[in-house]
Amino acid sequence: MKNLELKYGCNPNQKPSSIYVNDGRGLPIEVLNGKPGYINFMDALNSWQLVKELKEATGLPAAASFKHVSPAGAAVGLPLSDVDKQIYFVDPALELTPIACAYIRARGADRLCSYGDWAALSDTCDRATALYLKDEVSDGVIAPDFTPEALEILKTKKKGNYNVVKIDPDYIPAVQEHKDVFGITFEQGRNNFKIDRALLTNVVTKNKELPEHAVIDMIVALITLKYTQSNSVCYVKDGQAIGVGAGQQSRIHCTRLAGSKADNWYLRQHPKVLGLQFVDGIRRPDRDNAIDVYTSDEYEDVLAEGEWQTKFKVKPEPLTAEEKKVWIATQTGVTVGSDAFFPFGDNVERARKSGVQYIAEPGGSIRDDHVIETCDKYGIVMAFTGMRLFHH
Repeated sequence: MKNLELKYGCNPNQKPSSIYVNDGRGLPIEVLNGKPGYINFMDALNSWQLVKELKEATGLPAAASFKHVSPAGAAVGLPLSDVDKQIYFVDPALELTPIACAYIRARGADRLCSYGDWAALSDTCDRATALYLKDEVSDGVIAPDFTPEALEILKTKKKGNYNVVKIDPDYIPAVQEHKDVFGITFEQGRNNFKIDRALLTNVVTKNKELPEHAVIDMIVALITLKYTQSNSVCYVKDGQAIGVGAGQQSRIHCTRLAGSKADNWYLRQHPKVLGLQFVDGIRRPDRDNAIDVYTSDEYEDVLAEGEWQTKFKVKPEPLTAEEKKVWIATQTGVTVGSDAFFPFGDNVERARKSGVQYIAEPGGSIRDDHVIETCDKYGIVMAFTGMRLFHH
């Protein structure tokens, strides 16, 4: 198939709409179920590139959860802890596979932002992954293949209209890419820059101890940033993005946004949150929203009389600002990646508050010495990659 007609473009008034390959080749995708739209395919093709490159760089199965052409989360397929399973609502009876773990972790980075996501898988979608996806609110999934059982499970979602796309893993896009803006065509070389551990050898801080887990986390952060709308900063821990700040005009705002998301992820593991007693039959989105409000400064909204009874069996005690501060201060071992240089040390100061011990950024600021000095003050390890990763 060389051309696939779509219902409309970004908005219903933008017609006609279609996708095709500029050089005349057939499309490298096959729609196995549903009818994906323009934005669905934007998410699908960006997220596929991310997970494909992450698998190649780490050797581990990878997954991403995309919303509006940026990842809400990305992860490699490392095992889940018991706490992970609890905060990601994993059925104890579900036998997990590495690719299922990858998607569960990617989805778990920011469950509110992942509501109605597009899922991407580096490996064949199997039964375990399909069963988890089946219970989540999601628009579609892209993968190099699907087992027959997984496909049948996914076909039951959204009254049979769930979008399932199979992509040729051997497809290589043209070297030059094009984009039209206001009737004017932009042309550039595709960003084929390879991100792997060889990029992380220039450690510029006094502390040069970069353990293997931090190397993996740096790779996860940088490849995630490569497909995130810029400016962007990504916090990663244990092979999982835990905070992605996308599309901010100011670098420090981006660092704060991603840091607050990382803090929220960690707050979900607080004993008071783990101890919340939800009413029977509560929907996952309602449960996610209740947790988000409970851990925020607006916690009174969910604890108000007449409101808490709709979410909880027992009225929870508030999670105070002091308790949150103390808990977040126990977070350690976090990695931060930035798609462009940190212009000031304030980014390091903010990142440190969310447990950051490792940083990967391009370098090249006239204030690099101040940024490095700030890292040295806290014993943070920083690697300069020398490569900017803007994505628009």
